[in-house]
Amino acid sequence: MWVCGAVFRLRALAGPRKGLCPASGCRGPAAASYSASADPPRVRALVYGHHGDPAKVVEARKRVKRHLRKVKFELGLKGLKNMELAAVGGSDVHVKMLAAPINPSDINMIQGNYGLLPELPAVGGNEGVGQVIAVGSNVTGVKPGDWVIPANPGLGTWRTEAVFSEEALIEVPSDIPLQSAATLGVNPCTAYRMLMDFEQLQPGDSVIQNASNSGVGQAVIQIAAALGLKTINVVRDRPDIQKLTDRLKNLGAEHVITEEGLRKPEMKNIFKAIPQPRLALNCVGGKSSTELLRQLAPGGTMVTYGGMAKQPIIASVSLIIFKDLKLRGFWLSQWKKDHSLDQFRELLLTLCDFIHRGQLTAPACSEVPLQDYQRALEASMKPFVSSKQILTMG
Repeated sequence: MWVCGAVFRLRALAGPRKGLCPASGCRGPAAASYSASADPPRVRALVYGHHGDPAKVVEARKRVKRHLRKVKFELGLKGLKNMELAAVGGSDVHVKMLAAPINPSDINMIQGNYGLLPELPAVGGNEGVGQVIAVGSNVTGVKPGDWVIPANPGLGTWRTEAVFSEEALIEVPSDIPLQSAATLGVNPCTAYRMLMDFEQLQPGDSVIQNASNSGVGQAVIQIAAALGLKTINVVRDRPDIQKLTDRLKNLGAEHVITEEGLRKPEMKNIFKAIPQPRLALNCVGGKSSTELLRQLAPGGTMVTYGGMAKQPIIASVSLIIFKDLKLRGFWLSQWKKDHSLDQFRELLLTLCDFIHRGQLTAPACSEVPLQDYQRALEASMKPFVSSKQILTMG
């Protein structure tokens, strides 16, 4: 297990305090309304205290005490316990979390090797959907009953409820499936932007990708099909390969091949029916990415958004020179930095249109109650698991 179920019991200070509490994600002067003897509302949350090898992180946290910003935290490892909930200030939003997935970026963030790291101790989870329970007097963008997702990573979604600043949230339609809403803000956004931003593709063109059964890969298949694009989808060989192939083709995949099949001469037969791809999407690295480059049309682009193999990309000099191939990278967090919140909101609404038309569904998911988080975490780390683990807060 790679995250600790540590519990933060926040003891409110005598007197007002401002700023963001790293453990709770709650803002501002609201906490001042509680005295040391008061009994504020409590929620359940999964918290980690420092980065490093997950096993060592967990083993090191045996009933210790820390002091942070004059707030005392008591840490334990005996599962989910309680964390105090701040009162709602003027610009705050009280949110009841509904569901939150376990993504690779969550693992990377806990290990300390992600591009953005929250201040520790922190609540785990970068993505999820919640329902607004109450809003402060200055809040105008959302109202009770609305569904909201994090505007940016690091919010800490593995909890039953929280008080967030309005600027940390963005509204999404509440008439889409819960699993679609919980997984909307990362993978489908990444898939759509990579399909749109690097090559000017037209209906009938093709795209090749590895890690095709990942959350991004499944979104690429569906969005590409909706746009009239053909996909060549590379997956690792496995005992149930035919079952996976059938599932991806039901999503709209044109071709599903294994890593080994990608290296066979028979690949040429595929391009008798569809054009050679000008866009490759790489989430693996190593030999897999080298093979993607070999399949690209002259002048094509390979976009890397992950490195599951933890191996470097090796690009043949001849491919770079004689085919003039381009190597690019994509990180959704950087895209958000370069674009306005309104542009992100427009992206989400575009994806919701696909969902409403039945052209985009959530990846294969397994819903797990928050109290069974250990089972969910273990399942998320197993190889060849195509089902995304979704923590439900019911």
